[in-house]
Amino acid sequence: MFVVMAASATEAEVLGVKSHILAEGMTPYDHAGAERIVIAVVGEVGPRKQVLASRLAALPGVETITPISRPFKLTSREFRPEDTVIRVLDAVIGDGSLTMMAGPCSVESRDQLFETSDAVKAAGATVLRGGAFKPRTSPYAFQGLGVEALRYLAEARERTGLPVITEVMEPSQVDVVAEYADILQIGTRNMQNYSLLRDVGRVARPVMLKRGYGATVEEWLMAAEYIVSSGNPNVILCERGIRTFETYTRNTMDLSAVPLLHHLTHLPVIVDPSHATGKRWLVKPLALGGIAVGADGVMVEVHPSPEEALSDAEQQLDFDQFRDLMAVIVPVHEHLRGLHGDAVRSGVAMGSDGAGGTARP
Repeated sequence: MFVVMAASATEAEVLGVKSHILAEGMTPYDHAGAERIVIAVVGEVGPRKQVLASRLAALPGVETITPISRPFKLTSREFRPEDTVIRVLDAVIGDGSLTMMAGPCSVESRDQLFETSDAVKAAGATVLRGGAFKPRTSPYAFQGLGVEALRYLAEARERTGLPVITEVMEPSQVDVVAEYADILQIGTRNMQNYSLLRDVGRVARPVMLKRGYGATVEEWLMAAEYIVSSGNPNVILCERGIRTFETYTRNTMDLSAVPLLHHLTHLPVIVDPSHATGKRWLVKPLALGGIAVGADGVMVEVHPSPEEALSDAEQQLDFDQFRDLMAVIVPVHEHLRGLHGDAVRSGVAMGSDGAGGTARP
């Protein structure tokens, strides 16, 4: 349930409500909105729900008690109607601007990374991606350079000014990756690795959570809930395609998930057409499709010589292809930006299921 405090509620009254929730064995999470504070009551309430609601409603400063209609609570628009905006160095994600994450699938060498980072920065990328630890289906495939790659990524950040995003694969890697990277990525295979989700929830770094290749939207948001409830509110959701019966593409990119997520959650959403399609000639149309339905940004893989890449060669763009993508996607984003608040995202205000919220700008 949510405890909605009165606009005139004092700090002491807010603390009194939170203390009462803790005394009941629940955990309070508060969000200060533009006009009032909302406190989410999280935990196993069971048959005490009505009694607890009555006790909380009687406390000083409480305006109303609202039941939570979603299994995900802290990531829902019911808890936080306004968008989460994430700032990392000079990059801003979720404020209506275009976020472009670009770089190689794997960091293969210092020279390869520097050449790529310079090229994507010049073309307009706002975040540098690069894999240091690579989860591969085959144990014999290239697994990444590990900490050596993290050092190269940190050097590339100093060289270009771009914040760095890279994947963390297990709890034991969280601290070392957080030392070098600005954004921690949770890959599709780890979306429901709950120990890892809790650990990245405890570090002061934004987290990009990729959708599991067999996960529903609700399961995806519940995974995000693990991170947020562990103390890290800065989560980015990444639609990277789900596994279906289709074999002509690597995965099936679920574009409908983007406006659906904007309806359900305040978290920013980006799309990854490289992993969704597995084919470089499909990256541009799917990137444009993601922007058209309201995505906050796009992640693509870029390599100096894609045919020679040590991983995912078929889906990586060369520098000319990335420049061509940027030349097309920037004006499309600018054209659609004014429409998103009125048309593409109008369903956020009130959906057919009756769930409330506020439209994205």
